Amino acid sequence: MGVRLAYCSNRRTTARDRNMFFRFIRHAGLLLTASALSGAAPAQALDKVSFGTNWVAQAEHGGFYQAVADGTYRKYDLDVRIVPGGPNVNNRILLPVGKIDFFMSANTLQSFDAVEQKIPTLAIAAMFQKDPQVLLAHPDQGIEKFEDLKTLTLFISKEGLAGYYQWMKRDFGFTDKQVKPYTFNAQPFLADKRSAMQGYVTSEPYAVETQGKFKPKIFLLADQGFNTYSTLIETRRDLVENKPDLVQRFVDASIIGWANYLYGDNRAANAMIRRDNPEMDDARIAYSIAKMKEFGIVDSGDAQKLGIGAMTDARMKDFFDKMVRAGIVKPSVDYKASYTLRFVNKGVGVNLRPKQ
Repeated sequence: MGVRLAYCSNRRTTARDRNMFFRFIRHAGLLLTASALSGAAPAQALDKVSFGTNWVAQAEHGGFYQAVADGTYRKYDLDVRIVPGGPNVNNRILLPVGKIDFFMSANTLQSFDAVEQKIPTLAIAAMFQKDPQVLLAHPDQGIEKFEDLKTLTLFISKEGLAGYYQWMKRDFGFTDKQVKPYTFNAQPFLADKRSAMQGYVTSEPYAVETQGKFKPKIFLLADQGFNTYSTLIETRRDLVENKPDLVQRFVDASIIGWANYLYGDNRAANAMIRRDNPEMDDARIAYSIAKMKEFGIVDSGDAQKLGIGAMTDARMKDFFDKMVRAGIVKPSVDYKASYTLRFVNKGVGVNLRPKQ
């Protein structure tokens, strides 16, 4: 309207002038349209989310660090802040109150406990198909089978005594009298050849090898039937209900992060781990990655077909039934309310596995 008024107010304009004027307007309009179409679209704002781990930074968290370091989270329009846990940090309590958006849960027992305590969280992916919990024994004591450990003194933590050890008693006949407190110090085990010590396959065997100068016998509880999932991703129920797309993107990107960490270039992720935990050196990290691969901690079982992070109803039920029989979980717990399969089992990242 402004252009037309300006034009009409000039009564001395000729027909030639008018034609030239309209050609100019059309040309200018085309230029503006082309500029709008060819110009870079404004960058989409990333969704900021926080992910709390359950311990200090280590290779066992590597897939999440990988997804930050190599830009996978950003490709999924996520700006992820990893919040490390530790001896004086309890990230799990920050999840239900909204201080963090996702949490790395230790095992399925915590998911069952959340239901019993009416905590509004649930498991949405299981990054470890096998719990890395092990018992270690000396190599020259005739301990060849898991049952042979019943002849030894066992160094078990109070958490282990209340958890997996009850299953060991129920299914294998272990006893309380053979247990001594485990204080996360390998020296009592190293000093007593007729003992066994709890640990994680990714760390404690390394400590024994470096301090004791021998390779211990390793008994992975997962291979004996303690089939809990481990390193699960938990989130709040309201986030699942209100922002399922965000939850899906976080799960998918984390899965790809784990595949790339195990099978790709993980140097940048390891640098981030060392930054967050200077005590984690290259040798420890390399050992942990090697053990995760050797024992199929991340990529085995259902994950081979369904993708890293896989969970199934059948396995959840089987583990729940075992824990009920062992007296660890009450039979009244609605275990089906502790997890959802909505975001996993889609084959994400399977193509990143090395060709055999």
